[in-house]
Amino acid sequence: MTSVLSSSQSNLKIVKSLFTGSLVLSALSLSTAQAASCPDYLDVKARKLHSEDVVDLCDLTQGKPVLIVNTASNCGFTPQFEALEAVHKQYKDDGLVVIGFPSDDFFQEEKDEAKTADVCFVNYGVTFTMVATSEVRGDGANSVFQHLNDKTSSPKWNFYKYLVSGDGKQVQQFNSRVKPDSAELKQAIESVL
Repeated sequence: MTSVLSSSQSNLKIVKSLFTGSLVLSALSLSTAQAASCPDYLDVKARKLHSEDVVDLCDLTQGKPVLIVNTASNCGFTPQFEALEAVHKQYKDDGLVVIGFPSDDFFQEEKDEAKTADVCFVNYGVTFTMVATSEVRGDGANSVFQHLNDKTSSPKWNFYKYLVSGDGKQVQQFNSRVKPDSAELKQAIESVL
């Protein structure tokens, strides 16, 4: 009887070991698949606006279309935050990710990140991801905008919009005058969802 019991326990250990090994392999293959599906330029971590928290852009955007916008607090186009928020709310459940990149490249951003955060979060009720202020043009552009600038062109002003397909391969650029809730941009968004 002891021999049968220890044989059963031994078999149970083997089954557990195989199951655990299979879970590890599944996790590794999922991790590898995720890494492969994240475009290099989005495989970065960025500090959130006026926060010590960091967002992994790869995790945030994993296989989803992304609307990337360079923003500024003191621009004639700043009221577009309201329409960006509306677009975010309308399409987030369909998979669209909206990310704002505040920048002082056109000398219209607050020097104090707390003031930038107030404009976004208090004045306009922004709930989509806003990252810390960075450059979006020239040699000092953050890595996301370096890629976008290479694929299309550098933003000529604040509130340029870049719509990136879920696989990261297609990038459409919309200038500042194209409102986030315009038929043109909504049609483009719906085509990549």
